[in-house]
Amino acid sequence: MEQKQEMGVHKLSLTGRKMLSLTGVKEVISFDAKEVVLETVQGVLLLRGDEMNVTRLLVEKGEVDLEGRIDSLVYTERSKGARHSESFAKRLFG
Repeated sequence: MEQKQEMGVHKLSLTGRKMLSLTGVKEVISFDAKEVVLETVQGVLLLRGDEMNVTRLLVEKGEVDLEGRIDSLVYTERSKGARHSESFAKRLFG
């Protein structure tokens, strides 16, 4: 029960545009060095930058830490049935 309470809180802590810590992450949809897409309890979060990598991932707690240059953070709502990973796969293999 305590785990669900932790998952419900979404916090974002950015230090010097180089280190980002997040809570309330439901799913890592996709990531590479220039773009990370996360589903959070507050909507889909798109991160763009350079040399980004996931340094810590605790799925059961909904926590993610990233390092690299972070240029932008954009929240969007995920429409039912839409999968951002499909467009990611299309870019990767298309």
